[in-house]
Amino acid sequence: MNPTLRDLPIEQRIQLVEELWDSIAADQGALPLTEEIRTELNRRLDAYEVDGDPGREAEIALADIRKRL
Repeated sequence: MNPTLRDLPIEQRIQLVEELWDSIAADQGALPLTEEIRTELNRRLDAYEVDGDPGREAEIALADIRKRL
């Protein structure tokens, strides 16, 4: 029988996913920016420039998420 990813311990599978994600993030410049994505990014930038609200700090947002888990 051939081993599968499910045969790996969960910790090792998580590590593989993290490494895969990091490799994708490192190469994201190679991904094309579609017109739909460009339009949405421009819409969000315009909304920010109108209201000037930078949102919440990441640490605070993450703490709130962790409280709900």
